[in-house]
Amino acid sequence: MHPILIAAALALGAAAPMSQAAAAGTVQQPVKKNLSVAEVVKHYGTLVHANYSDSISSAKTMQKAIGAFLASPSEQGLNNARKAWLDAREYYGQTEAFRFYAGPIDNDEGPEGQINAWPMDESYVDYVEGNPNAGIINNRKEAITKKRLAELNEHDGEENVSTGWHAIEFMLWGQDLNDKGPGARPYTDFVDGKKSNADRRREYLKVVTELLIEDLQSVADQWKPGSAKNFRAQFEKKPDDALRRIFVGLGSLSRGELAGERLEVALASRDQEDEHSCFSDNTHRDAVTNAQGILNVWQGSYKRLDGSELQGPGIRDWVASKDSALADRTTRQITQSVQAAQAIPAPFDQAIQGARDSASRAKIQATIDSLVQQSKDLVEAANAVGITQLNLVDPKAN
Repeated sequence: MHPILIAAALALGAAAPMSQAAAAGTVQQPVKKNLSVAEVVKHYGTLVHANYSDSISSAKTMQKAIGAFLASPSEQGLNNARKAWLDAREYYGQTEAFRFYAGPIDNDEGPEGQINAWPMDESYVDYVEGNPNAGIINNRKEAITKKRLAELNEHDGEENVSTGWHAIEFMLWGQDLNDKGPGARPYTDFVDGKKSNADRRREYLKVVTELLIEDLQSVADQWKPGSAKNFRAQFEKKPDDALRRIFVGLGSLSRGELAGERLEVALASRDQEDEHSCFSDNTHRDAVTNAQGILNVWQGSYKRLDGSELQGPGIRDWVASKDSALADRTTRQITQSVQAAQAIPAPFDQAIQGARDSASRAKIQATIDSLVQQSKDLVEAANAVGITQLNLVDPKAN
């Protein structure tokens, strides 16, 4: 990640439809009478576990598509694997609303950096334009195992990414050297006799996918219901502290990570290397799913992989029990952010390179502005329920 200057604490005086995941909506359930913080926190845990479970299921579907491709490499097989990666990202992107408060995803022992680290120096893993022998894959002395790839991830530099979603993305698409589309790695890169070290390329993609699923499962297990010893059990024992953590997660993703790291930095630099999913040109969807994840938690609703609707008391309901007008205003603002993100043009790398006053850049800026206002509304909402100062995390320090 790139450093970005954000306030360590915000006090109150501080200034395309989704394919499978739920689209933004403003329909609200009536506020439950006699609602308790404990009920809100318990439902949050249910929502978190459901979202991670769907992320694992969709990642396993991706794994099957990758396995079929590796067993018999073809153009169609590669396209199927790419589509499965894109589909799986719809669910993982929403889980990022559960970050930034020392939860199981990104506490000191958490696997977030192994799951979703970016940006990635492609030459750390495989060949790049002008350097056909670059990377772990082309070093036959280097073992390709889950243990070794985990050790190598971010070794000697945060851009030395060897694992996770973006390593898989690079393996499927290759470098994005196309102004108007994503990377175009040929399927023959995985065919013996067509490209050197094709066997290691196949093994790398297989192993890094297995590791991703294991890491996702380790996080989901910490949110599994019915355990007396996992993170969720401890989280629910202290509902007031849990509520504060939830607000920290929503506010930090809104301002520091999504508006800041993922949009402001790229808009300012106009550099493709600063976009989140640069190989697949999926950055616009990353923004939508992150924004949707915030809305899910706020409203207590989530559309599952199987199409069912999970609904229960959300943060909005607790805020509404104290200040209904503020709850409604914050709901409108969060919904506006999702809609603004949906309007970001694809491919994102071309949108950021437009003229300073271009419509494409204006749409990205509108999303940033909405998210910044959203973070302020969340701070005010936190204050309304007794959290008088909300410390929002700088992702660089997390």
